[in-house]
Amino acid sequence: MAALRPHGLSIVTVAILALWFVMYCFSDPSTHWGAFFGNAIADWCGSVVVIVGTKYLIERGSQQSRQPADRLRGIRRLLWEHSLTIFLLITGVGWVVLFAHMQTNGKWGQVSGNIVSEWVQTLGIVYLTKSLVERGSADSN
Repeated sequence: MAALRPHGLSIVTVAILALWFVMYCFSDPSTHWGAFFGNAIADWCGSVVVIVGTKYLIERGSQQSRQPADRLRGIRRLLWEHSLTIFLLITGVGWVVLFAHMQTNGKWGQVSGNIVSEWVQTLGIVYLTKSLVERGSADSN
């Protein structure tokens, strides 16, 4: 159990996301609870990306990111320094393609559309936090 402790936040967040998926599968999206579960899937997908993505990926200029290894040079360093943005762009394109092939008002079409929105928001936050500061924030020195 001690080996799982350093990954507790990731594990619990993924478990909650899985719960929303199961609940949505057995719900009617035209009800309040069904709509809630569908929205929760998109929101918690975003949380998983933020928690797991920022744990393993890097974004140059972000105070929260780990620093890249000094041994990396050239294109490998550039790819590593922007790995979070690259991941969000590639997976975001995947979500857009999936959404484009679904019925917009279908049960899973609404969820995939919400996930596209979540990805755009997350990518925007990553980009904006690299150059903008907020007075009173510990990370905006």
